Amino acid sequence: MDPSRISLRPFKLSDVDDFLKWASDDRVTRYLRWSSINSREEALTYLEKVAIHHPWRRSICLDDHSIGYISISPESGDDRCRARLGYALAAEFWGQGIATIALKMAVSSVFKELAGLVRVHAVVEVENKGSQRVLEKAGFLKEGLLRKYGVHLHFFIYINRAILEFQHEETLPSIASSHPGRQQRSVLGTCEDGESKVKQDLDPKFVLFRTLIPGI
Repeated sequence: MDPSRISLRPFKLSDVDDFLKWASDDRVTRYLRWSSINSREEALTYLEKVAIHHPWRRSICLDDHSIGYISISPESGDDRCRARLGYALAAEFWGQGIATIALKMAVSSVFKELAGLVRVHAVVEVENKGSQRVLEKAGFLKEGLLRKYGVHLHFFIYINRAILEFQHEETLPSIASSHPGRQQRSVLGTCEDGESKVKQDLDPKFVLFRTLIPGI
């Protein structure tokens, strides 16, 4: 696939027909937090009420036709330094490297566009091997396992590899000391006074890959 054909841009109402083609496919929406959209009216409502007004949701476009989406959703308040990644791609384009290219493009720009953002993570079902491969090819690292995160489902959590460039063990004490008395939290571990304390399960397969200090 020629990368020059792939672009990210905000959604438009005129995307409705292209959007409906992939948003109505149960294969595409299987692991999403929203169900398949089955009518043009539903598609228009979703674009107008959700996609267009999202703080950072982009259409993955091939020759400017919508074939998927990427969203990066920042937390609020003191947690605005981190954001959650979501994405989907039309099934007919799976296996062509498009999602990997799109994710790299998104991560490259989002840290410039969202002030104060230092962490992007994705949560993916353990059985969703395809999405895990995409994340790893796009530079994400598996950070840990979230047990029963979706009632009876287990999820892996991935972080973007790029932020580890700013995380060096020798810098941790100085970072912690700049927030006296404050306990720094990560998803599956804690960091107090600059020392990582990683929670581990008895099963060595399920070990947190890395803790992060928010605010670096």
